Amino acid sequence: MMRRSLRFSFFYLVGILLVLGLWLSPGMAQTGSKAAVVVDGYQIFQVSESGEFSAKERANLINLQLKEAVKSDKAIQVKIEERNQLPTILLGDRYLLTVTKNDTLPGSKPDEQASLWAKQIQEVLQQSQAERSSQYIRNTSILSASILLGAFAISWLLGLFRKRILRIVQRKLNDANAEVINADLPKGLALLFDLILFFARAGIWASTIIYITNLFPYTRQWSYQITYILNSSFTSKFITLGNNSYSLINLLILVSLLFALIIFAGTMTNILRSRVLSVAGINRGAQEAIAILTKYSLIVVGSIVLLQIWGLDLSSVTILASALGIGIGFGFQDIAKNFGSGLILVLERPIQVGDFIEVGDLHGTVERISARSTEIRTLDHISIIVPNSRLLETEVINWSHRNPVSRLHLPVGVAYSAEPDLVKEALLDAAKDHPNVLNTPPPQVLFKGFGDSALNFELLVWTAEPHKQFLIKSDLYFSIYEVLCKRQIEIPFPQRDLHLRSGTLGLSPQIEKALQRLSEESAKGYNDTAT
Repeated sequence: MMRRSLRFSFFYLVGILLVLGLWLSPGMAQTGSKAAVVVDGYQIFQVSESGEFSAKERANLINLQLKEAVKSDKAIQVKIEERNQLPTILLGDRYLLTVTKNDTLPGSKPDEQASLWAKQIQEVLQQSQAERSSQYIRNTSILSASILLGAFAISWLLGLFRKRILRIVQRKLNDANAEVINADLPKGLALLFDLILFFARAGIWASTIIYITNLFPYTRQWSYQITYILNSSFTSKFITLGNNSYSLINLLILVSLLFALIIFAGTMTNILRSRVLSVAGINRGAQEAIAILTKYSLIVVGSIVLLQIWGLDLSSVTILASALGIGIGFGFQDIAKNFGSGLILVLERPIQVGDFIEVGDLHGTVERISARSTEIRTLDHISIIVPNSRLLETEVINWSHRNPVSRLHLPVGVAYSAEPDLVKEALLDAAKDHPNVLNTPPPQVLFKGFGDSALNFELLVWTAEPHKQFLIKSDLYFSIYEVLCKRQIEIPFPQRDLHLRSGTLGLSPQIEKALQRLSEESAKGYNDTAT
C-alpha cells in the first residue's frame, strides 16, 4: 500500500510539473504594461498608462495617497465625480485617479470600473485602519504564537513518523533477508524519506511564516515587496537561445522536469526488471543489460521530447554541445573513458551481473554495472568499486562466463613409502561425497612427480559454483586429511639429511699460532680466577 501511494504521489507530482511547465513555457507566457495599486500588501487593482504618466508613475502616486489615508484616524469616504467626461475617484475632497478606457477590462465601461474600484478602495481602507488598533494587534499576536506552537508540534510529529516508518521498513528488510545480519536500508529509499520530510517541514514553515506575516499590516508590506522582487527576478528574461528568451523560473521548471524524467526512467526500469524480465526467465546479467539500455534510452529520448515541447530549438545548442564535447575530451578523459567502457561491458557482456570474477587480488561477485564503475561484492561482503576501464585494460578471470562449470586444483604430497594407487583411491574417495563436486566430469588424480621429500599428486574436481571454491577446497582438504589418516598414508614434512665424514682438517701455521695463543690466555685467566 505504501509503495502504491508513493508511486501515485510521484506520477501526480510529475503531472503537476508538466502542467506548470507548459503553462509557464515561453510560447504561452503573457506580459502586460500595467502597475499594481497596493495598500498594506493587498493588491487592489492595476492601472495602465495615461497621458504623460506611465503605469508605474500613476501607481506610485495613488499608493502614496492611500498610505497617508490609512495613517489617519478619521474615517475617509471614497467618492466618484465626473470630470472631463471621465469618472474620477476622490478620497474625501482630494483627487486620487481618473479611470480611462485603458484601465477598463474588456467588455466593461469606465463608470462601472470606477464604481468597482471605489468600493474596493473603501473596504481596504477600513480594514487597514482596523488592523492598526491595539486590540487587533493583541489578538493577532496570540493567534501567531498559537500557530508557531502548532508548527513546532507538527514538525516534531513528522520526525517521529519518519523514524517509525523507517523502523517498519528496516524490520521488513531484515525479515526478507534473514541470512544477512542487520540488512542496510536502501540509500534511495532513505533519501526519499529524508526529502519528503524536508519538503514537508519546509512547506509547513513557509506556510506558517507567510500566514503570520499576512496577519500584520507592516509585515504584509514587507512580504509583498519581497514577493514582488523575487517574482520580478525569477520571471525576467535573462538568457536567449534561438528565437526564445527564458527566465530563471523557466529554467528551474525545465530542470525539475528533467529530474522527474530521470526518476521516471529509473522507476520504469525497476518495474521492467522486477515484473517483466524476472518472470521471463532471463538470466541476471541479461536483465541488467536490458534494464540499463532501457533506462538511458528513456532519458535521452525523453530529454529531446521535453526540450522540443519546451520550445527550445536543439540546433541552437549545437555550438554549446561542441564546446562541452571539447571540455569533456580534455578535462574529463577518465570519466569519458570509463563511460565508454561501461557501454562496451553492457553491449558485449564479457562481464555480467552475478558473475564471479577475479581482478588482480580481488575475488567477488558482480553486483552492479553502472555508466562509470562496476560494484564487486567480495566473499567478505565488502563492496569494492572498480572503474570500468580497468576491467577492459587488465586481465580479468571470469569464472562464470558462458559456462560456470570450473575445475579446481588441489595439490597433495605424500611420503615416499606410500603406494600411488592407494593414494589415488583415497583422494577419489575424499572427493566423491562432497555435495558441490560434480560427478560429470568425474574427479581425477594426477601424479605430478617426485619432490624433495614427497610424492606430488593433484586432485582435480569440477564444480558449478565457482564462488564457493575456497569453501569447497577447505572441505576437501579436511576430507583428504581424514582419509589419509584412516589409511595410514603418511603426509611428510620437508627433511634434510646431514652426513659427516671423518678426516683431518688442515690449518695454516698462522691460524694454529693464533689458536694456541688464545688457548693459553684462556687457561691463564681461568687459573687467576680460581686463586
